[in-house]
Amino acid sequence: MIEFNTILCRYGEIGLKGNNRSVFEKSFTRNMKSLLRDVQDLRITRIRGRVWIKHKDESCFTKEECETVKKQMPKLFGLESYSIGIMFEPEMGKIYDIVKETSKSFISEKLENKSSVSFAIRVRRSNKAFPLTSKEAEIELAEAVSSNFTEEELTVNLDKPEVFVGCEIRNEFAFVYYDKLSGPGGLPTGSNSPVLSLISGGIDSPVAAYMTMKRGCALDFITFHSSPYTPQESIDKVVDLVEIINQYQRRGKLFLCNLAPFQKLVRDNCSERFRTILYRRAMMRISEKVALKIKRKALLTGEAIGQVASQTIDNMNVIDNSTDMLILRPLLGMDKLDIIDISYKIETFEISKLQVPDSCTVFAPASPATTSKIYRLEEEEAKIENYDTVLDEIIENIEIHKYQE
Repeated sequence: MIEFNTILCRYGEIGLKGNNRSVFEKSFTRNMKSLLRDVQDLRITRIRGRVWIKHKDESCFTKEECETVKKQMPKLFGLESYSIGIMFEPEMGKIYDIVKETSKSFISEKLENKSSVSFAIRVRRSNKAFPLTSKEAEIELAEAVSSNFTEEELTVNLDKPEVFVGCEIRNEFAFVYYDKLSGPGGLPTGSNSPVLSLISGGIDSPVAAYMTMKRGCALDFITFHSSPYTPQESIDKVVDLVEIINQYQRRGKLFLCNLAPFQKLVRDNCSERFRTILYRRAMMRISEKVALKIKRKALLTGEAIGQVASQTIDNMNVIDNSTDMLILRPLLGMDKLDIIDISYKIETFEISKLQVPDSCTVFAPASPATTSKIYRLEEEEAKIENYDTVLDEIIENIEIHKYQE
């Protein structure tokens, strides 16, 4: 087994930042340390557009540690790609020997089941004082790889090789690796302003949360239930979804809000066809007050244009009118199948698809309004005596579910 002593991390969009790049890099490495907290005694170093991870004592990573890295790195927003490899002194003879020895193991394993294997070499040389150019080094290393095998066993394929050998040569060290594994991209969570996410047990809102964290926003969450009209399972479902989403950030809080007292007043006093819009306007007002209290800069929803009656342009305009706070809707123009694909990717789909009643189904209208006017909703809200007091009492009774680190 080849022993790897270094992990090379490459970021994409962070590299396009100007004088404030260090802010994004610090968020990036802080999140990395949190995700890799189960790998002990790490030293993380930033060097000219790259981040290097090593053990403090220079020891090699165990097989279990490499598996942990591969499990956690896809959750590191800002990461374009990464490679697990070997770092050593930047001397051509040493590079040649390392490549010859390690490539033999990779290729021999593949030749157990076939007669021929293709390979490619790529050298990136930032050390301009190095005696060979990148092209010359590639030729040398190709000879190192092929010296262990016959011409029939080994072929060159620069486009889709079965074995890829990468090498970075810097002033301080050389680095050899055999895999370039993908990260999620985006910006490091925490590098942008924090947001309060409205989350339900459906497919859309967890995906919206994921996409917003990918743009650098740390999230807390608020969900609405209608106990006793909705079961405990509706809360448990959201708790489980937030548990998954929190893997991508330092764990946010989940606020549990019982909307049933307000919904009963709507049922008893307001036009049936406007119930859902009235619910949504109340949710926004409650969420805004919670967001201001915990110093969050915007609200986030999983709404998409035209997906349900409350998500027509007219109705979203009426809902937006209920609050002065910015409302983020990252799924606005997305197709439902694309949203489902992302939910599979982030492993929320299996929980989201469970059929459990939520607050929007309580006293749901038989024929909801698809178009509404602000003045008409304000007339309906005026029918509820002490409207603001009712919402304040609901806010006072909000419970907080805190997740353990």
